[in-house]
Amino acid sequence: MFDLSTRDIKFISGVGPQKAAVLSKELGIYSLRDLIYYFPYKYVDRSRIYYIHEIDGNMPYIQLKGKIVGFETFGEGRRRRLVAHFSDGTGVVELVWFQGVKYVLNKYKLHEEYIVFGKPTLFNGRINVAHPDVDKPDDGQLFSSGLQPYYSTTEKMKRSFLNSHAIEKMMRTVVQQMQEPLPETLPLQILTKNHLMSLTEALKNIHFPGNPDLLRRAQYRLKFEELFYVQLNILRYAKDRQRKYRGYIFEKVGDVFNTFYAKNLPFELTGAQKRVLKEIRNDVGSGRQMNRLLQGDVGSGKTLVALMSMLLAIDNDYQACMMAPTEILANQHYETIKSLLFGMDVRVELLTGSVKGKKREAVLKGLLTGEVNILIGTHAVIEEAVHFFSLGLVIIDEQHRFGVEQRARLWSKNIQPPHVLVMTATPIPRTLAMTLYGDLDVSVIDELPPGRKPITTIHQFDNRRESLYRSVRKQIEEGRQIYIVYPLIKESEKIDLKNLEEGYLHIREEFPEYTVCKVHGKMKTARKTSKCNCLFRGKRK
Repeated sequence: MFDLSTRDIKFISGVGPQKAAVLSKELGIYSLRDLIYYFPYKYVDRSRIYYIHEIDGNMPYIQLKGKIVGFETFGEGRRRRLVAHFSDGTGVVELVWFQGVKYVLNKYKLHEEYIVFGKPTLFNGRINVAHPDVDKPDDGQLFSSGLQPYYSTTEKMKRSFLNSHAIEKMMRTVVQQMQEPLPETLPLQILTKNHLMSLTEALKNIHFPGNPDLLRRAQYRLKFEELFYVQLNILRYAKDRQRKYRGYIFEKVGDVFNTFYAKNLPFELTGAQKRVLKEIRNDVGSGRQMNRLLQGDVGSGKTLVALMSMLLAIDNDYQACMMAPTEILANQHYETIKSLLFGMDVRVELLTGSVKGKKREAVLKGLLTGEVNILIGTHAVIEEAVHFFSLGLVIIDEQHRFGVEQRARLWSKNIQPPHVLVMTATPIPRTLAMTLYGDLDVSVIDELPPGRKPITTIHQFDNRRESLYRSVRKQIEEGRQIYIVYPLIKESEKIDLKNLEEGYLHIREEFPEYTVCKVHGKMKTARKTSKCNCLFRGKRK
């Protein structure tokens, strides 16, 4: 069988040690196997050759067959450009190069026939094609057979003459060498059952598909294989985690939980909340460490589920900790949970960077002696000075703000890792990836408590901004409040996104009759608290 993994790319015709070094540094391509698994990012249909009199500047791509009838150079130094006048007998187009002028003049000859492929533009009333692909009709290119692959490249690669066209030629050389079948990576029964191409045919057709159907089948085969092994990895990882990470067993539902449920629960739990609580109870009673992701829209009741989970920990003589990404959110959780537990013998404390002096010492002492039942805080709870008597459950709100290393530091505060419940209203790629790889089980609160209005998400383009502002003004006039979230605090040179500082000034100008406050993470705590209280009190003017 043909073995791709042992063959170095520097031995491909036209590559050599220097280009091989660029490919390995820029793309991590060392062997023929690395190269053949570098797939195109798009395909362009080259099955048709146009006449020049047919084309215009709005066409996405054109392919022409004709001769270069003249060369002209314009400008000096860096502004120098080369124009080749290309004719097929029905008209003339201009082929333009801004780089590699000497190379082009040496390679392409007057009055010889070429195939030209590229994107046309209209400039000064003439059709131009900048930096086109130019080949001899007998070069074996795809101009007669259909779909041409295009490969992503970097600037360093282009400076080494490793553009998409060069990679395509390398791929063609490798594919032509694949006369024997490659070792199959899927069992025969799976290939047969799912009507899948062989690996050899899939790799050939992912690079040089004979037609769109063969391309679709090749893509399906390779995607199937990738997901097949991802699923196997999920199952293996889940089994390993269950075996490796033993968890505290919460055996009972005791007085604390039952008292809260009977006397302090503000409303009847929804069916979704009950289902999620049952999933959590099954986890914490199983003897394995819970590692669960709880998803739910804002207002769906995630915090109440988290609190009742913490009460299960307390009933079984363990402490619980809730981590929030910001002091504002930590304070909000603290006030909410204190009010929900009003009248109950449960000690709740807050630990953030702003808690200092004797108050901080009292909290740390209470954690170490076990007198503090629930700790709510920010990154401050993972500091070296923070020690628990018996930490049984950790709640992490908005997981994407905490790294894996930070979560591990919380685990290290116990001989045995605590149960972990992660809450988010906005799942993000990394969170989804952790779920995909089996690190998190998933629970979803998919219904709102009685009386809560459903959340409506509307996407508006910038040209609808005036209409949006009219809606904002209407909401404020009806007694409601508005908050606007910006991705940046200040303008950035690296990314072009709207920022809070400029947005704040703009909104103040747009709504001069209303109070506009701004809050961000770099403000001092007292100032943030003051601004947030302005919002909580409903101050509008």
